[in-house]
Amino acid sequence: MARPKLDLERIKRELPTVNDYLDEQYGKQGTPEREEFSKNALAFYYGELIKEKRKEKHLTQQQLADQIGKERAYIAKIEQGKTDLQISNFVQIINALGMTLQVK
Repeated sequence: MARPKLDLERIKRELPTVNDYLDEQYGKQGTPEREEFSKNALAFYYGELIKEKRKEKHLTQQQLADQIGKERAYIAKIEQGKTDLQISNFVQIINALGMTLQVK
C-alpha cells in the first residue's frame, strides 16, 4: 500500500507558526507586551544556560556567588529568570563557569 503524499506547501499555508501564536498571546512584535515577553524569555533562557553549566561544574549557587562576589540569592534570581542581568555580571558569571562570550 502506497503512503499518501503530503502537500507541504498547503501545510505551510494552513498551519499557524510560532510567531502567529506569539502574536495572539503577547501582541505583535514591537508592542510593549511582546517586548516584555521577549525580555522575560531571554532572562529565562540565560538563567537556564547558567544553571546547566553551574551544575555541570558541580558548583552550588553559593560557590558561584562567592567566586563573583555576589549573594547566593542573586544567582538564584538569575537562574529563575527573575532579575535583569547586567552585561558586566553576566561576563563575570560565564568567566567563573569557564565559558566565553562571543559577539558577532
